[in-house]
Amino acid sequence: MENNIFRSPARGFAAAGFVLTLAACASNRAPEPASASALGDYSPQSPFPGAEWTQAAPATQGFSQEGIDRAVAYAKQQGSTSGMIIHDGLVVAEWGDVSRKSNLHSARKSFASALIGIAVARGQVHLDDTLAQLGIDDYEPSLSPTEKQATVRMLLEARSGVYHPTVYETSGMEASRPPRYSHPPGTFWYYNNWDFNTVGAIYEKATGESIFKALETEIAAPIGMQDYRSSDGHYVSGGLATRYPAYPFNLSARDFARFALLYLHNGRWRDRQIVPAEWVAESTHSYSDTSTGGYGYMWWTSTPVSGSRGQKVALLRPAYWADGHLGQYAVVVPSLDLVVVNLVDSRRTSKRMGQLKMERLVWLAESAENATGIGPEPGKVADVIAP
Repeated sequence: MENNIFRSPARGFAAAGFVLTLAACASNRAPEPASASALGDYSPQSPFPGAEWTQAAPATQGFSQEGIDRAVAYAKQQGSTSGMIIHDGLVVAEWGDVSRKSNLHSARKSFASALIGIAVARGQVHLDDTLAQLGIDDYEPSLSPTEKQATVRMLLEARSGVYHPTVYETSGMEASRPPRYSHPPGTFWYYNNWDFNTVGAIYEKATGESIFKALETEIAAPIGMQDYRSSDGHYVSGGLATRYPAYPFNLSARDFARFALLYLHNGRWRDRQIVPAEWVAESTHSYSDTSTGGYGYMWWTSTPVSGSRGQKVALLRPAYWADGHLGQYAVVVPSLDLVVVNLVDSRRTSKRMGQLKMERLVWLAESAENATGIGPEPGKVADVIAP
């Protein structure tokens, strides 16, 4: 294990803040739920919602009403069943039933990443422990000695090199899975549900708590989620394919937005550090190039490790997001103090919103902000706005 609990990415961290964060996270006790008085009401001095979200006219936040209306109309047209646009902790737009819970699909992984970060700060999980050290194996064909050299960090980065059968994959994920033993641990990025599901099992063994209960006590209650309960999660087992189940859960748009706002504020909610700030920065930093940006610790980013993002992209500024099948997104744009949340409930529509459509939605929200010095590259406007 490295000397520092967190590996600092290129953007360095203040030592004093690191000490304060560890002090806030050192206890093994689950955080107590925030009281109504602790949550309070929104005030201009605190960019966090109280027991309920506070609405604001777009113009009061420097946004064009016409531009925001255009973004909302686009989301609905593309199949979004609910969503929110939030600036400085205030809701400038929402659509659909934002209290209705639906399956987050793979966006669950960003929540698991947050829980891992809390456990790392408490010394319960060590990122450079290998699968061999942790006693991790799987059903036949079991893991090779080389595969067992993959670390927890590599699983978070989807770079384990373990291409064992797993569960809760899309057909595309299964089809693109590399051949077994084709890449040594740490050398190749592949969006791998075996990695993510195994991370969940490692967390539960290390902490003695289910992911669903931990999410309720460690994150949902402290930030005042209005709808989530631990009963909203369930395991999807792999039968004889794998020992490690997936852990999907349902969430409402307004609770998803609270989680994104928590990350926008570097893991802090009012005067309380919920997720270590160093972990927020490290986990949303890019370690691998993807076709449209980068990948951190179970978070997607718009910033590649090297090179450019490619042609069919629309985000105006650096951003990162939780991403789930069919169109579940929570996008954080730090430089604009902006959060955009989108849900597509398959029980209510047959449509889906892929990443390009999500980027177009965020582009429309960004473009409605009356900031100067930003704009799409020449020739991209028509492509971005087109359905």
